[in-house]
Amino acid sequence: MAAQVECWFMNPLCSSKSPTSHSPQSIRLQSFRSGPNSILFLSPPKPCHCSSLETQSTASVNPSSTPATENPSSTSNPDTTLDSRKDRRKAVKVAWEKLLRWSRTWQSKAKTDVLERTKKVVVLGGGSFGTAMAAHVAGRKAELEVNMLVRDPHVCRSINDNHLNCKYFPVYKLPENLIATTDVKAALLGADFCLHAVPVQFTSSFLEGIAQHVDPNLPFISLSKGLELNTLRMMSQIIPQALRNPRQPFIALSGPSFALELMRKLPTAMVVASRDKKLANAAQQLLASQYLRISTSSDVTGVEIAGALKNVLAIAAGIVDGMNLGNNSMAALVAQGCSEIRWLATKMGAKSTTITGLSGTGDIMLTCFVNLSRNRTVGVRLGSGEKLDDILSSMNQVAEGVSTAGAVIALAQKYNVKMPVLTAVARIIDNELTPKKAVLELMNLPQVITRTLQTSSLCGLS
Repeated sequence: MAAQVECWFMNPLCSSKSPTSHSPQSIRLQSFRSGPNSILFLSPPKPCHCSSLETQSTASVNPSSTPATENPSSTSNPDTTLDSRKDRRKAVKVAWEKLLRWSRTWQSKAKTDVLERTKKVVVLGGGSFGTAMAAHVAGRKAELEVNMLVRDPHVCRSINDNHLNCKYFPVYKLPENLIATTDVKAALLGADFCLHAVPVQFTSSFLEGIAQHVDPNLPFISLSKGLELNTLRMMSQIIPQALRNPRQPFIALSGPSFALELMRKLPTAMVVASRDKKLANAAQQLLASQYLRISTSSDVTGVEIAGALKNVLAIAAGIVDGMNLGNNSMAALVAQGCSEIRWLATKMGAKSTTITGLSGTGDIMLTCFVNLSRNRTVGVRLGSGEKLDDILSSMNQVAEGVSTAGAVIALAQKYNVKMPVLTAVARIIDNELTPKKAVLELMNLPQVITRTLQTSSLCGLS
């Protein structure tokens, strides 16, 4: 059955000399139904009093015929259409082949001397991500000695005797050249690189205790994300100061990366950031593999701030999910949170492109939307009505966003940046605001248009 709707309009193709040139022409909008969807066609119920050329331009469209075009032969001739498709496919193929040739050229020029001359890497910390990165580095070269400094003697024996981390990865075999130890001096002796995987809040006291065993030229690759609660320091500040060596080589590693997927050798991309370009390139050579892409950056502040603040935003995203507020709320909240992170980071000297890149938006998306995220899990349980103390006591891993939230707000006040979403998370964690009340207050914030984001007034979620 065809549904018909009449719309009236002035036909611009009618001749000005025609007696009906200024009269409205009737067009039927016909809906040819073939299931739940319909196809719409325009056709005039009566002939238009125009010239033959004009009449042809407004002729009715037959759904079974080929639409008129400026070049009818290009669509009416099947051979021409086929040739066009072949041309498009050829263009795509040529573009792909150029990309592969470019890639092979760069691969042939890629330096591997850092990996070749590296004999020992030490990993500080035996958590999930530290274990995953230790296994990855050990798999890069069989002759490479990788030492993991762990606290738990049971985990140490499990790694050395069974090549398993019984606490975090009991079913994933670790490389045989990965050795665990509880001896600080033995772990650090002769190391060419150090991967630091100790949680942020414990880093300062831990490093102060082992500083005497650390070579002043040993490059530290920080895997930890967060801000120190009382001092608001980032890892690039904590590590040199704790080691009493302002020139301690430092690299920040960040990006969307779950430890479990690294252990499964699934394709992953991350960023190494250092103010020393040669140092960043060295870390890239050490870590990059067929399944782990490593980009380099000089924006240490941007990479670290994004890595710290995304954990707080992930708690907010989890709260939205736990309260069943829907996809609209989730999208609005994460978008607002991304803006807040960018406002603060750029005020602190970071590049906005870093925040919208792999170590910023990429990491935010992973942490906010995927159930493997520890911080998101905390938020989900908070939104479901659980108490924070009960949540944390039931977890065997550290959710950095919980301790970072308060530091974020202190930084925001220091740099005069308004951060409504992340401030709400901090108040919920401090038990000063319920999730339901926080959502209500956020939705009632003034809906203003800001000219300068970094110095804006409070912004609502819309």
